[in-house]
This record gives sequence, structure tokens and C-alpha cells, in this order.
Amino acid sequence: MKKVLIFSTAYYPLVGGAEVAVKEITDRISDLQFDMVTIRLDKNSAQQEKIGNVSIYRVKTCKLLFPFLGFLKAIQLHKKNNYDAIWSIMASYSGFTALFFKLLHPKIPYLLTLQEGDPIPEIKRKIFFVYPLFKMVFTKADFIQAISNYLADWARDMGAKCKIEVVPNGVDIKKFQISSRCKRDKLPNDKLLITTSRLVKKNAVGDIIESLQYLPANIKLLVLGIGPLESNLKFKIKNLKLDGRVKMLGYINHSELPNYLKIADVFIRPSLSEGMGNSFIEAMAAGVPVIATPVGGIPDFLKDPSNFSGQAPTGLFCEVNNPKDIAEKVKIYLENNELREKIIKNAREMAVKNYDWNLIANKMRNIFEKLCAS
Repeated sequence: MKKVLIFSTAYYPLVGGAEVAVKEITDRISDLQFDMVTIRLDKNSAQQEKIGNVSIYRVKTCKLLFPFLGFLKAIQLHKKNNYDAIWSIMASYSGFTALFFKLLHPKIPYLLTLQEGDPIPEIKRKIFFVYPLFKMVFTKADFIQAISNYLADWARDMGAKCKIEVVPNGVDIKKFQISSRCKRDKLPNDKLLITTSRLVKKNAVGDIIESLQYLPANIKLLVLGIGPLESNLKFKIKNLKLDGRVKMLGYINHSELPNYLKIADVFIRPSLSEGMGNSFIEAMAAGVPVIATPVGGIPDFLKDPSNFSGQAPTGLFCEVNNPKDIAEKVKIYLENNELREKIIKNAREMAVKNYDWNLIANKMRNIFEKLCAS
């Protein structure tokens, strides 16, 4: 059995889009052995355990030191397991760890997955002092998988010469189409907006909250997620006197998301930047119409009817940093039922056709087969 060593700064029980992607993909590829070196961010997490098809080895360190201590752990594991390939989840800290390993073992194939959602200029600013080394994370890769055309273009801009393939994140179609009734019932006249977002600047949750000022009082908002801006957002809600219209539900287990999506009328994330955005596809699979901004990888899957490209509409675009425009798009969904139903149908069909995790896992299996055969 071929063996693949994964480098990731985080993994379950801490869950984001990248972590979900790794688990969904590895759970479906049983003919490869996957090990992972990651950071022990939670003292209650085991130093070593198996989750699904991945054996996890956690290193007690911070992100800044992970490239060095993670590299040392990888060397130790390689002596024991003799890996056939390495796989870096994102280009930053994990990428440096993979790069150090690749420089020591140049014959071992190196796969780089680009899952970044933060603005690329911001990423570059953070690593400007090691920028030449950061470029090597791309130039030393033997294969790059990007979850959007936007990130694939970034890889080319960084000087990557290897094969670059766009393989997006996916969705568990059955899970998001079939769910039990959510315990949180809504009043008959209520219309619910929903966002499932980390509470960070790039996801612009504050813009959704502000948009409620331009909407009728029966339109309410559910915010699922945690993050550093939580207290700021709660202050905004109180300051705008929207306490009765916004529910901050905090962390919700990913397995429970379908139950909340099923009672929502519109999904919104007015991102400032986005590598792709699993949450949009999950909403589409659940039959919830989407409002998003035309940034990053979002235009790969969201086609606005105002763009006469001949493609079936799958959502509505709103302007960046424009709460009033968000409100206008919400009104379109609530007042134009024919368009709403058309978008729901098109988006669900697209999710089934292009974003089922079984399809994504098969594409990733082909990449691993090519790498391990080289």
C-alpha cells in the first residue's frame, strides 16, 4: 500500500473547509495509507490517534515554529514508514514544512493543495521577510491542486511550473438534501437569513447585520460560527437595536448544519475574499438560494442572472461592503418566486453534478496515482 504524509496546521476536532475536505477525500480513498503531522492546538487532543483513514501525529508547538518541529517529526516518521508522497494542505506554514522535507528528499513527490481564503495581498504581506522561500513552496511542488481558478492563477503568478489542476471542495449531497426538522422553529411570518461563517473580517458578517436596517422587521438572521469578531458583532447588533432579529448561535457541529439550512430562506456571505467557500455549495445542495460577492473563487460556481452569459443562474451577486445592496438582493428572492425557484433548481443540480465528494475523491485518487507512480 502506498503511503502519503500530510502536513496541515489544523485538523479535527477543529473544523474548517480544508479539514472537512481532507477527511471527506481520505475517507473515500481506502487503498492509500495516510498519516498526518499537525499542530496540537488543543491540550485535550491526543498526541497520536486515528481519525477515519488518517493517522494523526500532533506536535506541541505554535504555527510559527511548526515548519521546523513538524519537519523533524516528519523525518522521524519517514524513517519508519518510507513515504511515497507528501501532501501539504495550503501554502503557508504547512507549505514550509513540506518544502523542508522536499529539499531533504527531492525524489519524493510533493503535492500542494491551495485552500486559502484570506486575501492574497494580505498573505504576501505576512510573509514578505521570507518571500523568496515562500515562492519555493510553489516552485518545488510536483503537482498543485487548487480549489478554484482564482487560486490556480495565484500558483502560476508564484512561478509554479508543475501541473496545476482545479479540483474544488465538495459536499455530502445526501447529508444536505435529507435532514430532520430543526429544533429551532420559526414563526409563520418570519423569513430567515442564514450565514455559516468564521467571525473574521473577510466574511463581512457585519454587513449582513447592517442590511437588516433596510428590510422589514419579520426578516431575521441566524449567525452560525465563532471567531475574534464575536464581541464586536454583538455590540453592533445592540447598537443598531437589532437584538430581537439576530441570533448568534456560536459553534454548531458540521453534522448539524443541514438542520439549520433547511429552515432558512436565504444564505448570505458577502465575502471580501474567498478561495472557494464550501458553505455556498452546502447551501445550494440544501435548496437555499445564495447571495455572495463576485470575489476569489466564487464566480466558478455562482452565475448571476444579470450576467447574460447564457449560463443557468445559480445565485445572486451583491456588491462588496454594501449592506443596502445585500438587502436589495434579499428582496429579489422574497418577491420574485419564479426566479428564486429557478435558481434553487439550477444550483442544486450543479452541486449534484460537479461537487459530490465521491466525484472529488475520484479526481484526487487519480492525482495520487500519478504522483506515486512517478
